[in-house]
Amino acid sequence: MNRTFLRQLITFFQGMYAGIPIGLGYFAVSFAFGIQARAAGLSAFQAFLLSGTNLTSAGQFAGLAVIQSAGALATLALTQVVINLRYCLMSCALSQKLDPQTPFFHRFLMACGVTDEIFGVSISVRGRLSPYYLYGQTVVAWPGWAFGTLSGALAGNILPDSVTAALGMALYGMFVAIVVPAAKQDRKILLVVLAAALLSLIFYYTPVLSTISAGTRIILVTFLTAGTAAFLFPMNPTKEASHGRN
Repeated sequence: MNRTFLRQLITFFQGMYAGIPIGLGYFAVSFAFGIQARAAGLSAFQAFLLSGTNLTSAGQFAGLAVIQSAGALATLALTQVVINLRYCLMSCALSQKLDPQTPFFHRFLMACGVTDEIFGVSISVRGRLSPYYLYGQTVVAWPGWAFGTLSGALAGNILPDSVTAALGMALYGMFVAIVVPAAKQDRKILLVVLAAALLSLIFYYTPVLSTISAGTRIILVTFLTAGTAAFLFPMNPTKEASHGRN
């Protein structure tokens, strides 16, 4: 067997292993989304199709609100652009971890699977990031999100509101579980996380700043914290790449 193919296959399975918690967390959250989608008037198939072609929790919940209010298509499109614009920043960050010779089609396919959680796991990889590692995560995460939605839509309103709300909180707990280990290992990351949390609170509770949409707040906080961290704690790409490859 070709050594390159074998290495790619091993990396793919490593990504699948890392994506199992993500897929399970997505199933729990999307189950709640499926219930809400049915309550909004969508069929089980429509809810499944929505999750299968989007893979974005915040964007889908916001889009569902626009659908329920009979909003215009332009409003729906603009809402998705604003809320999901942060994925552009994440993709730019991940591109810096790729081998410069990585073909465009790999970069294109990787971008389709970038979510908050997949980004959190991928960016923590030491050394260069292999596209196959991200693919492995995606093939586990996508079914969890899509079929979790389908299950929730088929189940209908059989669960009490308290349980549905708890399922919706699972995604945040999972993301915290991704960030905390990295923050414990590196004080610089801890400072960035605390700064981002503080800025988020300021944006949320300051009267004028609180009027900014949630998606725009995320982008502004990301730019401010990541930009300041990059200036104060610059990384040596050559040294980072020498730690190893996936």
